[in-house]
Amino acid sequence: MSEPHADQPVHTAGTPLDDASVAVVMIHGRGARAEGFLQLADEIAVDGVAYLAPQAQRGSWYPNRFVDPIESNEPHLTAALGVVADTIERALAAGLDHEQIVLMGFSQGACLASEYVARNPRAYGGLAAFSGGLIGPLGMAFDHDGELDGMPAFFGCSDSDPHIPETRVTESADVFERLGATVETRLYEGMGHTIVDDEVEYVVDLLSTLTGSD
Repeated sequence: MSEPHADQPVHTAGTPLDDASVAVVMIHGRGARAEGFLQLADEIAVDGVAYLAPQAQRGSWYPNRFVDPIESNEPHLTAALGVVADTIERALAAGLDHEQIVLMGFSQGACLASEYVARNPRAYGGLAAFSGGLIGPLGMAFDHDGELDGMPAFFGCSDSDPHIPETRVTESADVFERLGATVETRLYEGMGHTIVDDEVEYVVDLLSTLTGSD
């Protein structure tokens, strides 16, 4: 049996990576396609940004809920974190620094992006977690260690999301604050499980600052 997510493509949009001043690693949600999430790049529309969107095997990064026991999502979770690392390495190989790389995800992708940064803390360009949070059972104690050195971190979610408990969003924000991130948390009343314009505008502002076009 092949390793989960092996030989899956990385789809791209925006400025060619070799010419970009910023890269965004875009991690799609459960049952979705990377090409679909890449359509958000057209809404963001900041010049000088390369968008890299890896595809999960069969559309899902791990099989069970993100609040189920971590071991129940293995080996898929570890393989998925490896895909994120490989995609970041692709941007680094093109000459960008970690501070020029933003991780952005929706739903399962937001959980994966948050988990990757928390497990591999350093000053990335930023994290944008739309409807997601750190992975692990409800009530677990998070003991991540490291320094994010002021990295911008955004957590946006409905206050009544059917898939993402509000407590996990706020717990995740607290962990990132403890790790030294500059955290913005926005809970939207009755939003549903989606991405809204206000969240996109946050990313536009972040990328405009990173590219020097604000």
